[in-house]
Amino acid sequence: MSNTAPDDQEARHRAVLKVLSGIVICIFLAALDQTVVIPAIPTIASSLSDHKNLSWILTAYLLASTIAAPIYGRLSDHYGRRKLLEISLAVFIVASIVCGCAGSITQLVVFRALQGLGGGGLMSLAQAAIADAVSPRERGRYQGYLAGVWAIASIAGPLVGGYLADHASWRWLFWINLPIGAGALYLCRRGLPAKTDDRAAKLQFDAYGSAFMTVTVSSLLLLLTLGGNSFPWISSQTGVLAACVVIFGGLLKHQQVRYANGLFPPRLFADRALVVANVGGMLTAAGMFASLFVMPIFYQSVFRADATSSGFLMVPFLMANVLGNYITGHMARSYGKMKPVLLGGAAIAACSFFLLACFVGHISFSTSIVFTVCAGAGLGCANVSTLMIVQNSAQQRDIGAATGMYLLLRSIGSMLGGAIVGAFLEFQMRNGAPLPSARAGLEAHGTFAISGLPAGTFNATFAGITVLMLLALVTCARAPDTTLRSGRH
Repeated sequence: MSNTAPDDQEARHRAVLKVLSGIVICIFLAALDQTVVIPAIPTIASSLSDHKNLSWILTAYLLASTIAAPIYGRLSDHYGRRKLLEISLAVFIVASIVCGCAGSITQLVVFRALQGLGGGGLMSLAQAAIADAVSPRERGRYQGYLAGVWAIASIAGPLVGGYLADHASWRWLFWINLPIGAGALYLCRRGLPAKTDDRAAKLQFDAYGSAFMTVTVSSLLLLLTLGGNSFPWISSQTGVLAACVVIFGGLLKHQQVRYANGLFPPRLFADRALVVANVGGMLTAAGMFASLFVMPIFYQSVFRADATSSGFLMVPFLMANVLGNYITGHMARSYGKMKPVLLGGAAIAACSFFLLACFVGHISFSTSIVFTVCAGAGLGCANVSTLMIVQNSAQQRDIGAATGMYLLLRSIGSMLGGAIVGAFLEFQMRNGAPLPSARAGLEAHGTFAISGLPAGTFNATFAGITVLMLLALVTCARAPDTTLRSGRH
């Protein structure tokens, strides 16, 4: 009798690992395809003899995946995670095949959008499936697997992309997804349970809400991506996109208020912990993406690192982020409270960016690495804490919707952080009298090199990220200090 409990725990652990075996590959694919194409874009342009609209190779995927994430999440609440994950993987694999066969940039952009429709489901469905299999309190036992896979994919993406583009063909950037995706499909089918309760499947899908969300998010992301680049911030294009955000955002709000089981059910907004964690997640995502945007430029400008070296110098920051994920998981399992970890992570990140803002240009290279490592660890704690609070607060029937909404807001936060930093750096380039080397423009692309910006630029940039993290800290302080569940809600 005394061995019954340990035997049950071991059997449950093996069952969870069986589920995770496919999930981690889905997360790997989702993370890999966000970065693997970036270093190969010049090679793709040369191969297809077209140097226009190259940014759309990335934008199309990001736009489609961001929109698809909440739709997949809500559909999975109705029809089950496994069925939707199989569809998502199938779309992703087929799109990867046709991406590798593209004969023009236009075709590649269209196929990348299709790939994004599949890729958007990989992360939201994977995270929702984990929430089904493991209670929030026990998730800490497995958080290291997830964080490690994400870090490996994020670091390996640019390296694999550059290597394949130089030594094989850029088409293999997409075809390499076939065996990996097929493996994920097999493991998910073997590990994830089929949905047996058909009552939720009879609920009517919120088509109007999905359409309103698609137009609202598309307009907002296009505004943040193209504003200041393809057209001025003060222009008719900006006005049209902003009007679409306001009008269709209002229609989306009206639709969700009147539809109890819509894309974003009103009951999600009745839980203060869930709402605060979503806003906090959006703010920390903005800080994270702004950091990823500015740090390579910081190393190139202040410490004269080349492009390759600045990429490698990001590894300590990313690994510290993984460490923060692991610490959060351990704290969740040991103490069952997320608010102290969330506030501590946001505070550490804010202090680290504040120190960078104060002492850029007056500190050694090794000291700057220490500050960025602390910032990465703090962001890692804050990011995972907000997700765990969201999934802990949502009812089981709304896990997919809550996870999809969280990832949607994180994507919006990331784009917002990148847009603000990018606009500020461009302003500094054109009006801030930077170092002469910064004016060595890449005229072939119609842009300026930004590897010679003065230290004062980064004082202001890191101060801005500090403000973001302080906003996250103040926001998350309003969350109730709830205890993580050890079972279903």
